[in-house]
Amino acid sequence: MKVKAKRISGRAGWAAALVAAGLALAPVAHAGRACEGQPPSVRSVEQGLALAQRTAQALDASGARLVVLARAGQDLRRYGQHYSHLGLAYRNEQGHWRVLHKLNACGTAVAALYRQGLAEFFLDDLWRHEAAWAVPQPEVQARLLVLLTDPARATALHAAPYSMVSYAWGRRYQQSNQWVLETLAAAMEPSIRTREQAQAWLQFKDYQPAVLTLGPLTRLGARVGSAHIAFDDHPGEKRFADRIETVSADSVFAWLPRAGLAAAPVALRLQ
Repeated sequence: MKVKAKRISGRAGWAAALVAAGLALAPVAHAGRACEGQPPSVRSVEQGLALAQRTAQALDASGARLVVLARAGQDLRRYGQHYSHLGLAYRNEQGHWRVLHKLNACGTAVAALYRQGLAEFFLDDLWRHEAAWAVPQPEVQARLLVLLTDPARATALHAAPYSMVSYAWGRRYQQSNQWVLETLAAAMEPSIRTREQAQAWLQFKDYQPAVLTLGPLTRLGARVGSAHIAFDDHPGEKRFADRIETVSADSVFAWLPRAGLAAAPVALRLQ
């Protein structure tokens, strides 16, 4: 039985995940990963559900209505990064935590927005069962909540073409963390209508993207073997100098407190 991520208009929650906990699970969408075709183990499912439950309890205790939420889906230590994927988690009118985030279809360069429960968010064959979140300032939370509950505004800056390492200041592709960041910009400045305007606002607010050092052989291998990785949107002078500037979860967490938009991130890791 598959636990399918629900697109932005769908509804999903703990019940579906709990029903599937003892069954073979096959995700239909990922954040920057190809499809390995292997269902997660029962142990992995148990840990994902436990992480979701503990995260929900911690978020309830925080008093926040919305947070920028991260998970560690991949081992990115070689690139100096800790977390791999961001979503915008908010508490709905029923008091349940929902996450709006972007996922690419398995093995493709096409992505869509999904609205999920915390259980589904953490049932993605994680590399490390750890969550982290930054609590925005009350005004930022309020602005983002208004945007996220308006389907037209929530999807306004979404672009389907996907690359896991899309150029932070480019518009040819858009990766998951980039959508979160650009959407936050649109929430803070309602006059923003385009990705170009959102990126200009982020540059004005001194957002600094992550700089990944990837040699030519690494870049070539990634591009040949992975439909969801492309480098052709990066400026030539940076790409051929092995400077890949992209939006990482860590760079967003570093910027939010510096910009006065959120508190420092809090981490929760299963022992």
